Amino acid sequence: MAAGEVIALIGRSGSGKSTLLRCLNGLETIEDGSIRIAGHAMTRNPADLRALRRDVGIVFQSYNLFPHLSAGENIMLAPVQAKGMSKSAARAEAQRCLDLVGLGDRFASCPDMLSGGQQQRVAIARSLAMQPAVMLFDEVTSALDPELTEEVLNAIENLAAQGMTMVLVTHEMGFARRVADRTVYMRDGVIHEQGPSEQLFTEPRTPELRAFLKTELE
Repeated sequence: MAAGEVIALIGRSGSGKSTLLRCLNGLETIEDGSIRIAGHAMTRNPADLRALRRDVGIVFQSYNLFPHLSAGENIMLAPVQAKGMSKSAARAEAQRCLDLVGLGDRFASCPDMLSGGQQQRVAIARSLAMQPAVMLFDEVTSALDPELTEEVLNAIENLAAQGMTMVLVTHEMGFARRVADRTVYMRDGVIHEQGPSEQLFTEPRTPELRAFLKTELE
């Protein structure tokens, strides 16, 4: 994928989207082939994996924020511990990342003071603070109601507009069509069809994708 490109992975539940995404971060072991992402060749060497994960951030549908830490402190943790950043530099970076996701005034708020959508945006900011070259999003809105889903999608769309390279698993077809440069349709664990998003959504080539889009867009 090219720098600044946004790729959406779509398909029915169980089609392999999340597994593919986890392979890109080394969380799943591949049995064949090779992966190269953000300048890193995928290996099982722990040092190589740590280096890869510094450049490839991933955000899941569960926020996994530490409840006893503020939003800002949650974000500061990894840069200080994993990158050796000073606390003052990490604080400035956490504030910058909260600003990026529209939560610049919530640095001192603990997770239980935030809505689900806000907590998810803090989780996104936490990954951004590691200054990754690529961001992976694994169905980050699936546990949210429509209003909160919209605020998280807006934050991701803003990152796309600023040139962040991203791969995202999503069930939000309108969002994928609008934001992704390329969309990949997965079926039975393989890439079944892919192409520029507008083309794929308006002119699907296979009956399987046509049937999927008809169901999802009704």
